[in-house]
Amino acid sequence: MKLVHAAILAPAVLALVGSGCPTYVETSATAGDTQDTSSSTSGDASASASSTSTSTSEGSGSGGETTGGGGPEVPEAYGEWLKREPPGALCSNGSQYKFFVNFSETSDNLLIYLEPGGACWDYETCSGSTSLGAANPDGIPDAHMKKYADLSPILRRDVEDNPARDWNLVFIPYCTGDVHTGNKTMIYEDPEGKNPPLTYIHNGHNNIMAVVDYLNTQFPHVGKMMLTGCSAGGAGSLINYYFFRNGIEGVDRGYLMDDSGPIFPSSGYSGPLHAKIRGSWDVDPILESIPEGAAIKDDFGNLNVMLASIFPDDRLSTIYFKRDYNFSRYSYERFYPDPSKEQTLSYWAKDSALLTEQYDEHENLAYYIPYWREFNDSHCLGIVSYLDTDIPELDMTLPGFIDQLLDDDAPLESYEESDQPGEDL
Repeated sequence: MKLVHAAILAPAVLALVGSGCPTYVETSATAGDTQDTSSSTSGDASASASSTSTSTSEGSGSGGETTGGGGPEVPEAYGEWLKREPPGALCSNGSQYKFFVNFSETSDNLLIYLEPGGACWDYETCSGSTSLGAANPDGIPDAHMKKYADLSPILRRDVEDNPARDWNLVFIPYCTGDVHTGNKTMIYEDPEGKNPPLTYIHNGHNNIMAVVDYLNTQFPHVGKMMLTGCSAGGAGSLINYYFFRNGIEGVDRGYLMDDSGPIFPSSGYSGPLHAKIRGSWDVDPILESIPEGAAIKDDFGNLNVMLASIFPDDRLSTIYFKRDYNFSRYSYERFYPDPSKEQTLSYWAKDSALLTEQYDEHENLAYYIPYWREFNDSHCLGIVSYLDTDIPELDMTLPGFIDQLLDDDAPLESYEESDQPGEDL
């Protein structure tokens, strides 16, 4: 029987207090409900790129040399972030998309991290006219990793207890406003008619497939592949897990840690959000390419159990705070009339209960849900540091959970902290 650790205490007395959001994490939403007045253009934003991508280091210089015959390239350096630019991959403004690889000389394991950064699906959010929007609208600079190399302890080789410190590391930037999964060029009309229409390329899926092509060629054997990311990157890691796991053919076993980007069942309060993004990002053709994709179109939350079924030997998890007041605002504020903080978090709690019920039925699905921390509105457990992400009443820490996730000989267990009176006041 699967072990689930859940502590139950009296409900906390809660108050309407939140904290600010760091500049490298997506901004919080503003309240209010608006209508989507956009029109769309059909077709993919770009074709998926081939595996023979051009590459340069993060600064100047030439890329690595291939071994011949279309095989893996010899990296220019090890232990440094190197830029790769897949042909045809684009950001929302049409600029060249790029991602970054930090090669290991000692391991064939692969850690893939998807960048966070909000989302957009109408003129207001995609134009940046509200604080609810998406990251990197002007594209990805060559020096991107100077800002993001220390985003998470799991990306850092100098963190002693990081289980991935000697792995090959891949950082996938985010510049398409679609949680790394869009497939459509949209023309968004200004609802007030004051500004010209905004053309926005939701090209996340095609960019992901270009990265997958490169990684499949570059890493012919991968003992362990861990896919993770925070917020939009967390949702993107879950949505794209099938494509990474199926597309990188040399992977022995896969591991997923969706950090603070849960895909709740559409039967709950997340249903309106799911309906909106299906139209703006044209995700249905993407879902149809996955086995049992029709079930996902009916309910996005089915993706969780579908992945567990397709990859029964992989170990898949989601982690988030019970009091996440960032992703919850993206999920509900533009779809329900002016909800208070407590109303927003009540929607989150009810959706969370639907998700944990799903997970408890599968041996290879697990969750880790602490209650609250002041930093970043309780959003993203794995950014900057793991401080205040432990669950003392269950004697578990986030590093301990990650170790358990990666330990094939350990049972995969779930942990949920009880409500904590006196916190988040």
